[in-house]
Amino acid sequence: SQQWLERQLKKQVPAEYFLLTFTLPAEFRPLAFAHQEAIYDLLMRCAWETVQTFSHNDKQLQGTPGAIAVLHTHTRKLDYHPHVHLVMPAAAVNSEKKQWRTKRRSKAKGGYLFNHKALAKVFRAKLLVGIEAAGLTLPDRYPTAWVVDCKSVGSGEKALIYLGRYLYRGVIAEKDIVACDNGQVSFRYRNAKTGKMERRTVSGAQFLWLVLQHVLPKGFRRARNFGFLHPNCKRLIALLHILFRFAPGRAATLVKQRAPILCACCGAMMVIVRTRIRSVFAGPLPVPLVIRGAQ
Repeated sequence: SQQWLERQLKKQVPAEYFLLTFTLPAEFRPLAFAHQEAIYDLLMRCAWETVQTFSHNDKQLQGTPGAIAVLHTHTRKLDYHPHVHLVMPAAAVNSEKKQWRTKRRSKAKGGYLFNHKALAKVFRAKLLVGIEAAGLTLPDRYPTAWVVDCKSVGSGEKALIYLGRYLYRGVIAEKDIVACDNGQVSFRYRNAKTGKMERRTVSGAQFLWLVLQHVLPKGFRRARNFGFLHPNCKRLIALLHILFRFAPGRAATLVKQRAPILCACCGAMMVIVRTRIRSVFAGPLPVPLVIRGAQ
């Protein structure tokens, strides 16, 4: 996760950043769990297409935005709750006019990107069309008003650090498992509304289920870059840094440095030159077992 975070921080651009959260309604969760790969992919693509549409239609932007999308499937209590976070700068690239456009900060509204209710309506329409196009059956009942949150996060560093914590680790840290006695597992979590730490106790089997239900389909990419933040746009990002004399390297100081590996003999710092998986067999490969009568 640290390497991913370092790559994202190097792509920072001179603009105000926003964190957008697109949530799948509870009525769609059984469908999402039964068709994870299809629904998760639709969630991420529809969220991106929604902000892309708004950016092209915005009077100040009028271009293609850039966004870093991360899929989450859990709440802090480990319940199943698919949603997508997008970290995106209030900026866009107009390829036709070859312009870099940013959105001015409003004195009346403060940090404002797009109307969250309008985002929710467009996101809802795109996702419903996508589900039907995939040949899946919509739930009998679902809400007309969906939830999309959009808030300013300054330079975006803290939002990226927050998202990076959950990329390449489990949905719960080992330190948050506070007890395991008599077939019961207790873990702690922070209540998002009160900000206080709370405890949840479930059976061992239920705890395993809470964790395993968040395992993603094999090969699914939960973190994606869109628009001018795509890996193919490195030259554009480098050009922006030069033109605006912007140094994203300063943000790298927020990243916790890796613990050095010291030599047991001289104490000097060692450098990893190659990594390989050690064979599970200490000796020669085992001879296959031959069963008489087998063909």
